[in-house]
Amino acid sequence: MIDAHVHLENGPLSKEYVYQFIRNAQVKGIDHLQILDHTHRFYEFKDMYDDICRQNPLQAQWFSQKQKNSLQDYIDLIEEIKKEDLPIKVTWGLEVCYKKEREPFLKDKLNLYPFDFLVGSVHSIFDILYDISSFSKELLWDRYDTQTIFQDYYRQLEQCIGSNLFSQIGHPDVIKLYQKQAGYDLTATYETIADLAKTHNVLMEDNTGAFYRYHHPQVGLDPKFRKILQKKHVPIVWASDAHIPEHVGQCFDKLKKVYE
Repeated sequence: MIDAHVHLENGPLSKEYVYQFIRNAQVKGIDHLQILDHTHRFYEFKDMYDDICRQNPLQAQWFSQKQKNSLQDYIDLIEEIKKEDLPIKVTWGLEVCYKKEREPFLKDKLNLYPFDFLVGSVHSIFDILYDISSFSKELLWDRYDTQTIFQDYYRQLEQCIGSNLFSQIGHPDVIKLYQKQAGYDLTATYETIADLAKTHNVLMEDNTGAFYRYHHPQVGLDPKFRKILQKKHVPIVWASDAHIPEHVGQCFDKLKKVYE
C-alpha cells in the first residue's frame, strides 16, 4: 500500500525525522512512502511567489515564514537516505504550487533535479491562498462568490494537468474543504478533468487531508468524481497529505471502506 503524499514541512530536513515517517508507515501497513515538500519551503522558488506576496502583506508574511531551506539541503538529505537499507520503499518529490504564468520558470527549474515524482497542485485563487486559517476567509471567501472560486480552481487544475510538468495531481477537489457548495453541477468538470488526466498520464490523488484536517464529511474525493475517474480508468493513488509523522496513512481505514 502506498501513501503518495507526505510532507517534511513541519520538521527538519534530517534523517532522524524521515525515520519517524517510515516507522509510522510501517505501523499502518504502508510499504511505499512518497515524501515531498512544498516549493514554498525552498529559496530557489522564491521568485515564483512574488504574485502571492504582492497581493497582500499577510500573504507576504506567511511566505517569509515558510522559506526555510535551500533545495540543495533537500537533495543532500535524499542522497543520504538513499544510502540506507530502508524497511520500506521511499521515493522523493516536490509539491509544486501551480499557476499558468509560472510554467516557463518551472520548466527551467524542475529539469535541474532528478526527483522520482512531481505533484502539481493549485493553492491559490486570484493570487489568494484559499486554505490559510488566519486570512483566507477575509481575503478570499468573504470577497468572492463561491461559484467563481470553484470555477477558477478547476480552470487552473485543468491547466495544471495539461502542462505536462507533473506525474501526479495533488488533492484535486480540495477546494471543497470548508464545505462550501460549488453553486453549479460539477459533473462536466469532473468528466473533463478525468479525460485530461487520462490523456496526460497523471496519477490522481484520493487525498484524505480535507477529511481529517478540515472535517469535511467526504473521505477523500467526492464520490461522483471518484466514480468518473474509475469509469475512465484513470489511475488513483491514496494520499494522506500528512504534515507530521503521526498522520501518515491517516484515515486510510475509512478510505478502504469506500472502495469495498
